[in-house]
Amino acid sequence: MQEKRKSPDETRDGNSPSRLIDGRIAELGDWRGETLAHIRALIRQADPDVVEEWKWRGVPVWSHDGIICTGETYKSIVKLTFAKGASLDDPAHLFNSSLEGNTRRAIDVHEGETIDGDALKALIRAAIALNRSKPAGKRTAKARATQPKDDKASEPVLLSGGNPQIAKGDGDAPVQAYIAAMPGWKSEAGQKLDALIVRTVPEVRKAVKWNSPFYGMEGQGWFLSFHCFTRYIKVTFFRGSSLQPVPPVTSKDENTRYVHIHEGEAIDEVRLSDWVRQAAALPGWVP
Repeated sequence: MQEKRKSPDETRDGNSPSRLIDGRIAELGDWRGETLAHIRALIRQADPDVVEEWKWRGVPVWSHDGIICTGETYKSIVKLTFAKGASLDDPAHLFNSSLEGNTRRAIDVHEGETIDGDALKALIRAAIALNRSKPAGKRTAKARATQPKDDKASEPVLLSGGNPQIAKGDGDAPVQAYIAAMPGWKSEAGQKLDALIVRTVPEVRKAVKWNSPFYGMEGQGWFLSFHCFTRYIKVTFFRGSSLQPVPPVTSKDENTRYVHIHEGEAIDEVRLSDWVRQAAALPGWVP
């Protein structure tokens, strides 16, 4: 009898990824927890050998010969993002989010909605088959790319000004990967900035584009981004000239204004939160 695959090693606090996912479900304590638990059960039914992981500072991940999907929870949705969803057939049309990219696809589940269990399990199996179809050499290269962080070759590349090079992608996971890779004091500042945005606009949409985190509202475009420079973090309000008061740093674009965060400076959370709230209510920037 084939031995059942085990989850990856325990995290630093001694909890296994499966226990951390259990904790996330219990912590939510509402329809989102029930939905995440139901999705998790369907994934396990589709693949009893699935590996549960906990990545990017708190994102449940299900893998088998590579990532299958992630499960993110927001104020109004549970988002199931398939790492290679754009390459999967979806005859039941479950994918309803992140449809513009060439790699990922997502399923957004709202309160009161049900998900077609058989169709989801078919997608899970198709994703595993796609992972397995990769040549063995490529799987080996992927394994090398996910070695422990003390392996210098696995560390993110820092571009000009110390800005992390992070692959573009939708959702919280790539944003957290970017923040974790921000050098020195900037990483803590990035965490505070991200948390402030989420507190102010819980339904915010996130992505990484052009090696920068982007924040926006569904159907309205992007209202904010930030980027590392050598001496500061540049926070971009794409409609900053419409905010009151206007953010202090000018741009060549008459609509855009900036805020620069320097080392040792306290972030004015009240003012910044007010700008974020105003910006989220305006039509955003659409690339």
